[in-house]
Amino acid sequence: MDKRKELILNTIIKEHIKTGAPVGSGVLVDKYKLKISPATARNEMATLEEDGFIIQPHTSAGRIPTEKAYSFYLNSLKGKKLSVSDLEIFEKLFSDRDEKYIKNTAKEMARISGNTIFWASDKDNSFYTGLSNLVAQPEFAQSDLMQHISLMMDRVDEIIDDIFDDMEFDTKVLLGSENPFGDSCSTILVKYKVNGKEGLFGILGPMRMDYEKNLGLADFINKKLIEK
Repeated sequence: MDKRKELILNTIIKEHIKTGAPVGSGVLVDKYKLKISPATARNEMATLEEDGFIIQPHTSAGRIPTEKAYSFYLNSLKGKKLSVSDLEIFEKLFSDRDEKYIKNTAKEMARISGNTIFWASDKDNSFYTGLSNLVAQPEFAQSDLMQHISLMMDRVDEIIDDIFDDMEFDTKVLLGSENPFGDSCSTILVKYKVNGKEGLFGILGPMRMDYEKNLGLADFINKKLIEK
């Protein structure tokens, strides 16, 4: 992919993550001040659509990114650092490390990410928090999708059991068709080991989640967990 198409695609992805709405050529040129004409933007978007990176969800002029687009986007993406205020909250949680610190950490992660957090402190002890964040997303306004998500959340223990042993000690993103919670979702998974005990946590959201923020959050929490 040439640099101009990559710039246009990344801009579409960032705008769609922010708004949840289809992105038109006018938005790219006017809002993001891309130094191209609307006609050039439309032509490049047409090529990106032919190549399977964006689709037109309905009769509007806008386009949304596909799973292929997010996969391409993630190849070169790095996590964003946490804000000073969020860092202070987590530093306090991890300095105490009382019996509730994992659940309190998960709640803070749900607040910061705006997504659902699930956590298994060992293979047979799991919970989730922030489900309301997931159901509030516009993607899941359709009753059939919401019903599907609800059924998946009822199977959290079973899903974690399925992926726990196969997951390496690393951070992994499961996009769309690879996601055990459904192809309309994405999950950032982290498996860790502390004092010989294995754990697994995940950030679950729509495929439109803020990967830059959430990858930074997941990496930070992983490092704090394994600190001596």
